[in-house]
Amino acid sequence: MSKILYVQTSGLDTPERLYAPFILGMTARAMDAEASIFFIIKGITAMKKGEAEKIKIGSFPNLKEVIDQALASGVKMYICEQSTQLLGIARGDFLPEAKIAGAGTLNDLALDADTTISF
Repeated sequence: MSKILYVQTSGLDTPERLYAPFILGMTARAMDAEASIFFIIKGITAMKKGEAEKIKIGSFPNLKEVIDQALASGVKMYICEQSTQLLGIARGDFLPEAKIAGAGTLNDLALDADTTISF
């Protein structure tokens, strides 16, 4: 099975960049590929509880609905532990479906992926 890793560095300050990894991840799953999203730096802000519901662009559903759809399709999600410390956001402030993970996990995912795409 092919594996794709999406690295999300963009956060709430650029909402137009937030939808892509979820939509591409769901598309990858529909194509029978494994898909993971690793949120790092400001990207972690999109996974903070209560924030994704506030993001809605155009005719797309709000970001939380898209996140839920991606999770239901089997997209795996990781939040950078070091970025939580950098931005001062407590580990418990994030959506529980996403796993808090360290830099080693990102490196392992990247080394194991057939391709990596960054946003």
